[in-house]
Amino acid sequence: MSKFRPIRKVWNRFFIENRFIDNGLISLFFQLCRFGLVGLTAAAIHFSTVVFLVQTFMFQPLVANIIGFMLAFNCSYWGHKLWTFQDTTSRHAIALPKLLTVQLMNFAANESLFSIFLWMNLPYTLALLLVLTILPIFTFIASKWWVFRVAE
Repeated sequence: MSKFRPIRKVWNRFFIENRFIDNGLISLFFQLCRFGLVGLTAAAIHFSTVVFLVQTFMFQPLVANIIGFMLAFNCSYWGHKLWTFQDTTSRHAIALPKLLTVQLMNFAANESLFSIFLWMNLPYTLALLLVLTILPIFTFIASKWWVFRVAE
């Protein structure tokens, strides 16, 4: 018997059976966790690509940002399609263009904010970190309720 079993029993009885926390909220919580992990992975790919291209090949940060976005998009799409929103019924041919639309809008905001932060003379790494932490909220909302919406 697991030493955490009594804790789990109390948790289930108090919070779930008494509807203090319903299964929908728990499901949403874990979906947000999966979204965060996929997003952090995509952000790490994006960030490291930009730094690598700027430091190694002397790319301009805004140009390197475009390449970083393209690489991170693939991680983001497949991670969300296969894991975060795994219960979706939307087909690849429909979900991919929708997520691309969301991500292109996100990228326009990304590139604009990045440009503003660079204009403010922030180091490009700090500017990119700020941008990559500001925009994910929009992406989650659009992904959950439009791109990977579960048909009712």
